[in-house]
Amino acid sequence: MASGILLLRLVLGGTLAAHGSQKLFGAFGGGGLGGTSGWLRSMGFRAPGFMALLVALSEFGGGALFAAGLLTPLGALGIASAMFVAVATVHVKNGFFSGANGYEFNLLIWAGAVAVSATGAGRFSLDRAFGWDGSFAGYRWGIGVAVASVVLGLLTIAVGRGPAPAQSS
Repeated sequence: MASGILLLRLVLGGTLAAHGSQKLFGAFGGGGLGGTSGWLRSMGFRAPGFMALLVALSEFGGGALFAAGLLTPLGALGIASAMFVAVATVHVKNGFFSGANGYEFNLLIWAGAVAVSATGAGRFSLDRAFGWDGSFAGYRWGIGVAVASVVLGLLTIAVGRGPAPAQSS
C-alpha cells in the first residue's frame, strides 16, 4: 500500500507542480504569470494578476507538497480547489470526455487528491518523517478536502470572476 500511495503522490503531485510551474515561471513552454493573467482576463476574472498567482501557487505549491507528502491535506486542497475551478469555468460546458476538452482528467486529479488526503501520505512521506501522519489521515480529512475545495472553488468564482467579456465578431 505504501508504495502505491507514493507512486500516486509522486505522479499526481509532480504533474501538477510541473503544470503550475508553466503558469508561475513560464517553464516547459508555459506563459508564466503574464500569459496566465491574460488568459484569466479573457475569461472574465477580476484582478487577473492576483488570480494567476493564486492558481499557479495552488498547482505548483499544492503539487510539490503533495508529491513530498508534506502537509498532505493542504497540498491536496490546493490541487482539488484548482481542479474544481478549472472544471467549473473551462471544462464542464464541453461534457465529460477530454477529447472534447471535457472534465474527465480534472475529475481524476480531484479524486486522487481527495483520496490521498483520506488515506494519508503513507510511510514514504515527510508527514511520516515528522510524525504527523497520524494527524493528517482519515476519512474526515478526505471529506474536509472535498468540501473545502468546492467551497473555495465557488468562492473564487463568485468573487474573482465578473461578467464574461463581450466577444468581438
